[in-house]
Amino acid sequence: MIWDVHCHLSSADGRTPGEKMLFLLRHADRVGIEKLVVFMGYPFLQDPTGEQLRLQNDQVLQALAHHHDRAFGFVYVSPKHLKASLEEIERCVKNGPMVGIKLWVARRCHLEDVEPILRRAAELKAVVYQHTWFKTTGNFPGESTPLDLVALAKSHPHLKILCGHTGGNWEKGIRAIRSSSNLIAETGGFDPVYGMVDMACRELSASRVVYGSDAPGRSFASQIAKVTGADIPEADKRRILKENLRALLAPILLSKGIKP
Repeated sequence: MIWDVHCHLSSADGRTPGEKMLFLLRHADRVGIEKLVVFMGYPFLQDPTGEQLRLQNDQVLQALAHHHDRAFGFVYVSPKHLKASLEEIERCVKNGPMVGIKLWVARRCHLEDVEPILRRAAELKAVVYQHTWFKTTGNFPGESTPLDLVALAKSHPHLKILCGHTGGNWEKGIRAIRSSSNLIAETGGFDPVYGMVDMACRELSASRVVYGSDAPGRSFASQIAKVTGADIPEADKRRILKENLRALLAPILLSKGIKP
């Protein structure tokens, strides 16, 4: 079975968060996905206010409400609204069902204002997912690259951080994070090109690669194929498709009394 670290409600069919979650689960069932991680509501907001963060997280909480056996949530926060973000972490992670933190494109991750968020994440054993991209057309002003994440990782050597999309330009992204042992390459959200997972395993080891799809913007099947089509041992495919994510989530799940 498969655990997927990267799913969204936006663009999923359905009028409500609950209907959108059912849409995701129906398609996940077709390809053997056992657990989903969901973050961010709809529509996507690149630079949300504190109030908008709360509304987006409310949508995810509603989506999770009847599916705690199948789905986990990460709380969407922004360093530009630090007080609101820390309050959301308390509400959704410490006192709620969520198990991780999602940082997107409002502020580059190497800047000092992300530090309180990461400190709280470490205290709660929450998994951190940071979107990264190398864009040929230029990043958004607040959009992080894997190099920004490397700078951040040096300040938090004991905190495991998911490098979202591995920068999109995965060859460059894999090389960028290679020396940072606490950074983990995520496979989702770009074309299902053969060789990405092979290179990540060769340069980082299979223990530092986690499968994600970015569904429904990307199909589950095409993103799983990056892993199943890789020329790597079957044991490594199992690690990438499930075991590595389960191990990442285990500390916070156990702290909440949930068996990983």
